[in-house]
Amino acid sequence: MLCSLHIYNYALIEHLDLELTAGFSVVTGETGAGKSILLGALGLLTGKRADTKAIKTGVNKCVVEAVFNVEQLGLESLFTRADIDFDGAECILRREVSASGKSRAFINDTPVTLADLQELSNHLVDIHSQHQNLFLGDRLFLLAVLDSFAVDEQLPLLYKEKYQDWQQASRELKALQDEAARNQSEADYMQFQLSRLDEATLQVGEQEELEAEQEQLAHSEDIKAAFYRVVEHLTSEQEDIIGGLRSDRQALDNVSSVFPQAETLGERIESVRIELQDIADEAEQTAERLDFDPQRLAWVEERLSTLYDLQKKHGKTSVAELIALRDSLREKLARVENVEDLIRQKTVALEQVRKEMQAQADALTVARKAAAEVLVGKMLRLTTELGMPNARLQIAFTKNAPMATGQDEVEMLFSANKNVPPQNVARVASGGEIARLMLALKAAVAERKALPTIFFDEIDTGVSGRQADAMAGVMDAMARHCQVICITHLPQIAAVGTAHYKVFKQESAAETTSQIVPLNEEMRLQEIAGMLSGQKITEAALHNARELLASRFNEITPKHPR
Repeated sequence: MLCSLHIYNYALIEHLDLELTAGFSVVTGETGAGKSILLGALGLLTGKRADTKAIKTGVNKCVVEAVFNVEQLGLESLFTRADIDFDGAECILRREVSASGKSRAFINDTPVTLADLQELSNHLVDIHSQHQNLFLGDRLFLLAVLDSFAVDEQLPLLYKEKYQDWQQASRELKALQDEAARNQSEADYMQFQLSRLDEATLQVGEQEELEAEQEQLAHSEDIKAAFYRVVEHLTSEQEDIIGGLRSDRQALDNVSSVFPQAETLGERIESVRIELQDIADEAEQTAERLDFDPQRLAWVEERLSTLYDLQKKHGKTSVAELIALRDSLREKLARVENVEDLIRQKTVALEQVRKEMQAQADALTVARKAAAEVLVGKMLRLTTELGMPNARLQIAFTKNAPMATGQDEVEMLFSANKNVPPQNVARVASGGEIARLMLALKAAVAERKALPTIFFDEIDTGVSGRQADAMAGVMDAMARHCQVICITHLPQIAAVGTAHYKVFKQESAAETTSQIVPLNEEMRLQEIAGMLSGQKITEAALHNARELLASRFNEITPKHPR
């Protein structure tokens, strides 16, 4: 239940701290006093779009905060999933809107997204405005009501899981069929491409090796001349470096007997001579092996041209990428050959999932029809109390293609008279009839399951007399199951509430503000008398108000079975 509401700098409300009670509370006030402002502030806590125009003039931000008791609502998993602290008993929602347009939302002082705020608030408060009456003609609203009314709340979830599996399997089969059709039309071209790549006998690293060989072949004469120059420099008669080193070694050996250090130096010269001799021999052998081979050069250049052409044709930059393309084409062609088998397998799997989904859809339909029968029965008993004793009501089912909500197309059929066949409620019911039907529906649901705080915004529009008395009784009965707060213009309803709050404007030379205060018994008597007689409260109006207040727990409260 909503325990308290705190509003700061919202529209005409400068500062409001309102404590609320369980049961049935009523809110009254003259037109324009600020009741809609109260609903707008609550709307911020349900995740509605923030409008900077609603911020009180001259301030930087507005704040709306509500404290709820959530002990009986079973919301632990929701708090755990959103990683929000939860003590099991109390929940605080807060919304802040700055003049710059920035909006922030909090749950138990933890910053959250508007989606998180909206999801939680849907479990805490139901603001029923006049436009919500139109939901009676909405299939999704009716399905949600039936699912909440059904015995097994897991059925819609189980069906939705199977529906999602079926959707996924359908997408996979469609993608495979599209791929098969696309690949089949391209198979000949892919086979041509693969043949060209296979004929090329591609090898990793081949291009780099060929490019290096091409460079060598193109410069073979220069390379050969360089090696021969080395040989000539080391061994020619004119320079004969190696022969000179041999003579130097011999000269040192001749004096080593009288100068021992000469032996060591001679050994070093010999080592150098041997290394230079080895260099000269290798250079000569290399030069002799190097012969210009125009045929080999032509082959290398032709092979490189083939590789370059393939890369350009396929938009690749290396042989490795061509090999990857070749392997990919081979895999695609293999899939083309095997696609019929894959499609058959996927088709069988899809049919199995469809059967499982259909079984869940059928179970959901059975549960919904049973729920509809109970719901209609309860609503008819309530509509009798609400002044429609001859009402006929039916929830009609037709089977539709699978959807996320099942295969049920539902509509509520209604007739206010005995001899008139029921028709779609949105087409034949008056505003007052729809208001009473919606009240009956919510009252029936309240008997069945724990509901959040229900806030009725002038649900009594178009209703008067005995019908108003009946609506008051139904809302009072609802309040045994959940907290009910009703904004009303009817004294019959205002008199039945266990708590009564008044909204009024307070004007000064500087500004106009809206206030809301709880009424004591005397103030309440004056308020109801004013609702009966207008600005001038007569003795007759006071007498009638006393009678209304005195009878609120006797004649007004309905005695329909629970």
